[in-house]
Amino acid sequence: MKFLHPLLIVLILVLSSLACLSASNQSTSSDILFADDFSKMDKKWDRITESNRSTDYYNYAYRILINDTDSHVWSNPAEESFTDVRIEVDAMKNGGPDDNDFGIICRYINENQFYYGVISSDGFYGIYKVTSNGGISIGNDSMLESDAIVQGGATNHIRFDCVGSSLKLYVNGSLVDEQTDPDYTTGNVGLMAGTYETSGTDILFDNFYVYKP
Repeated sequence: MKFLHPLLIVLILVLSSLACLSASNQSTSSDILFADDFSKMDKKWDRITESNRSTDYYNYAYRILINDTDSHVWSNPAEESFTDVRIEVDAMKNGGPDDNDFGIICRYINENQFYYGVISSDGFYGIYKVTSNGGISIGNDSMLESDAIVQGGATNHIRFDCVGSSLKLYVNGSLVDEQTDPDYTTGNVGLMAGTYETSGTDILFDNFYVYKP
């Protein structure tokens, strides 16, 4: 009878554990609650074109363009409602200043009640809560800087987890912010972009997915 060498047994166990861990981190189609690659208009995202803003489908992506200063614009798909979610999207600056912000909305109840997690093209991030008094940064006085964000016109993969009272923001696979707020528990999802002292923020979004957490 042949026996495996003890070191070989250990190696097999380690490789098996890594394989199981890898499999557990991969989402399956049954985990997807909502998905849109913006190649079609069937999810009915907002389509608005005005002199100071535009939200519309654009070259197999979704575009938010803002021609005002100190302004935020967001968009939601057709009426949806989720509780605990993991939301992911690819986003890139199509034009305008690096001093901007853009990202993901969760638990959108109305224009005065929702959360959003954003990054900027100059390397900053933050998690916000919208109330009747506007957007309020949760946990920090202002946006903070992270090396995980690829600056300029590069594509960044943004993930925003809204699970129970926990809000977590990831960029390119790295957790950059984690906050807690219990007030909003369910609502729609969406996309957000904003300007500061310079107008012209122009953001493209693609591969929008909502997963079970």
